[in-house]
Amino acid sequence: MQHPTYRTRPRTRVTALVACLAAAGAVALSGCGKNTQTVGAAPPPRAKDAFDQRAAQIVRDWPKVAPVPGRQEALLPLAGADHPRSQDVRELTVTVGHSACDAGYGARVLESKELVVVSGWGKKKNPKGMCTEQLATDRTKVRLGGPLAGRKVVDAATGKQLVKG
Repeated sequence: MQHPTYRTRPRTRVTALVACLAAAGAVALSGCGKNTQTVGAAPPPRAKDAFDQRAAQIVRDWPKVAPVPGRQEALLPLAGADHPRSQDVRELTVTVGHSACDAGYGARVLESKELVVVSGWGKKKNPKGMCTEQLATDRTKVRLGGPLAGRKVVDAATGKQLVKG
């Protein structure tokens, strides 16, 4: 009597192929619906600092604003601002009052339809060193996103109008 011949090889290949495809599908689907995927290259939104908060308050409450108490590195009062030559200017020169011991200084701006809010800023040197804390004033330029066009220039630290554009 002859024994029947069984061909198991093709069935084994099909079973292996199905198992392989099922595993690949599971791996592909495992990434769907998770919050770990990112799109685009935009930086994350930064938290509002003291200047951003104060400038927004001035725009919202103008002209009823009071000076901020004390000295803050992000809100140094301005010693003045040059009068613009025309209403079309896109750059202002302001005088920043900062510590003579600051490692750096400058000015920041927030613009609205009616106001240009400006503040000086200073960055302290290493706090371990000796410092006399004398006031220094330096002129710096601030670029505007659009022409001044009659907007009022306001000091963020004091809440006072410096220039009417």
